[in-house]
Formats: sequence, structure tokens, C-alpha cells
Amino acid sequence: MPQHIGIVACSAEGASLCYRTICTEGPALLGSHAHPEISMHTPSLADYVARLGRGDLGGVGELMLASAEKLARIGADFLICPDNTIHRAFAYVEARSPRPWLHIAEVVAAEAVARGFRRLGITGTRWLVESDVYPQKLAARGLEFLRPTEAERAETDRIIMEELVYGVFKPDGVACFQRVIERMKREGCDAVILGCTEIPLIINDANAALPTLDSTRLLARAALRRAVGEGRP
Repeated sequence: MPQHIGIVACSAEGASLCYRTICTEGPALLGSHAHPEISMHTPSLADYVARLGRGDLGGVGELMLASAEKLARIGADFLICPDNTIHRAFAYVEARSPRPWLHIAEVVAAEAVARGFRRLGITGTRWLVESDVYPQKLAARGLEFLRPTEAERAETDRIIMEELVYGVFKPDGVACFQRVIERMKREGCDAVILGCTEIPLIINDANAALPTLDSTRLLARAALRRAVGEGRP
């Protein structure tokens, strides 16, 4: 039997896309209509945002662990979190977790190496792009990276937190991310990380100047492979 996947969720749009991807791509590995057992727990997004806003990563970690404990109690074999930003608290979580995790940035970095990319643009919330979540994992694999400029961070963060997490997708938001990616291409990036799990809802390979690394779907696919016993993360 496939392993039971536990989803430690944060924002609804990203978690929903991750869940749907596991369910819709499961049949390719398991047969018609089949996917692994999946459970999800989601505290209020406001609880995460309040802790992030005051820099309380320990508090963020406690919320993640509370979800992890509940998922473990109902049988989850391993855990994923389809939210890049709250991986900032991963150091508070990993050693105390009742179940092992897949780390979203490790999954993305592995995919970048597999596809031969060398210099990656990072997009996401301000909390994410100013953190070491991706730089640490990319550097461990010999990959270079480029962050958004200060002005880009402010605008993309606004779009994510005021529009995308609410399921609001505007042409101006798409255009903003396209400009950021075009600038990253000019500065030598050969791919871009969609490092907020909502960004793939508006940006993809078809409308971006660079190949995209869709963190949401990559994590979902890694979870599927692990659940069915295919070792590659």
C-alpha cells in the first residue's frame, strides 16, 4: 500500500493546488482513479501571518508541529508543507517532529540540478526571498541564485498577500511577475523558482521569460514518488 501523506497546510490556494496535484497525478503511478491516502491540517492563516510579522519563528514552528502531531495521530507516514515561507521555521520543527518531512527547497534544488540549471531567480514573499530557505539548499548543490530587488520584493509581496492568497488573479499581478523574471533573465538566470505556492496559479512556462520551477507541483510529485516507494525526492 502507498504511504499516507500528511499535508501541513498554511494558505488555502497553495495547499489546494498541492492536494489536487497529488490526486490528479496519482493515477499515472497507481492506476485509474487511484492516489495515496492524504490528510491535511490547516490552522488559520492569520495565526501564521501574525507570527511571521513579529519575527516569531519559534511560534511558526509550534503551529507546524501542532499540525504534524495531529496528522501523525491519524496515521500520516510522512509530512510535506506546501508553503515556502514557513519553511523558515524548519529548524525548529525537524528534530521534534513525530514524522519525517520532505523539504520543499530541497525538492526544488534537486529538480534544478536534474534539469541542468545553474543560476536561479527566487520569487516569493518578502519573508521568503530575504531568508536563507533557498540560498542554503541551492548553495549545497553548487547552484547560484538571484533575489528580487527591493522594489520588486515590495510589489510581489503585496500581490501575494493581498491578492493570490485570496484567489484573486489580476493581469497587473501577472505582468509584475513577468517583469521580475525578465530582469532576472537579463542578469544571467537560466530558470526561476516560483517560491510561493500560489505563484504557479498565474505564472508558468508558457508566460514566463525563463523556465519555471513550480515548487507546489514539484513537492506534490516528490510526495507521490515517496508514497509509492520511488526513492528520488
